[in-house]
Amino acid sequence: MISRRNIRVKVMQLLYAMETMEGSKADPVRTLRQQLDASKDLFVYLIYTLTEIARYAEKDAAYRAGKNLPSAQDLNVNIKLAGNETVWKIIENESYKSAVETTKVDKIDSDDVVRKLYVELTDTAEYKQYIAVEGREKSKEREILKFIFNQIMLPSDNYISIVEENFNNWDDDAEMMVQLVANYIQKPHSFDLRDMVQEEKWKFAKQLLQTSIDKKEYVGEMIKPKLKNWDAERIALLDMIMMRMGICEFLYFETIPPKVTINEYIDIAKQYSTQQSGQFINGVLDNIHKELVADGKIQKVDFNKQKA
Repeated sequence: MISRRNIRVKVMQLLYAMETMEGSKADPVRTLRQQLDASKDLFVYLIYTLTEIARYAEKDAAYRAGKNLPSAQDLNVNIKLAGNETVWKIIENESYKSAVETTKVDKIDSDDVVRKLYVELTDTAEYKQYIAVEGREKSKEREILKFIFNQIMLPSDNYISIVEENFNNWDDDAEMMVQLVANYIQKPHSFDLRDMVQEEKWKFAKQLLQTSIDKKEYVGEMIKPKLKNWDAERIALLDMIMMRMGICEFLYFETIPPKVTINEYIDIAKQYSTQQSGQFINGVLDNIHKELVADGKIQKVDFNKQKA
């Protein structure tokens, strides 16, 4: 479920932390594993909250019908959202059940914020349009969940405060979570939440991290001549880390096409570093790639059979 791009970002973040935190003696590989596990826990909590908001429609209907003097409106609460087909595909999925039980995200005290988010949702035009349509279209079932996540949950300061209190990786993982949640809503049965990082992806993660550490000085010397009028000490640290990672992929990951490597780090740089970083990294990596090819130092295999 976690992509190679997600892994590149996690490795980049860990390398950055290692270079800015002096005196840390933690095992980098073990730390990376812990961080990936923390990402899984955070993801499960976000999905759990999403399903709880949808299912709150039934709780709201039961509460209002149980009033001493329920109004006609109280007796006719629309519970279409609680029966959302995508929600039920999620909550009946064995990997989801197992993930909730393992992570214990259902023990986090968020009932009050779930209720408030549901009430906020019911006032929106998008929700009213959703419940006004009889029947269920798969696309509409998914769209309302994406709306809840992106327009109700994420903008809520109260909810994000709970997330930050329970998951200190939120700041680092927020962008990745938005992508993963969107993918999961689209195809919940396609992902096993018990194994968000498959063995092949974990092998890639370990190798990328360890190689970037072991070859730091070697690839760093390859970068310096390409900086022209730039002082290496003044280059953004994230940019240096991404360039070192990219060169490591050129040299030591024979199944990843160089074009894929360059494009990945350009996109990551645009998202996580400075406004000019994408173009800068593109120029340096492309230059070094051409030299390595000319010197016969890059050996790639099975371009079309491998995924980035």
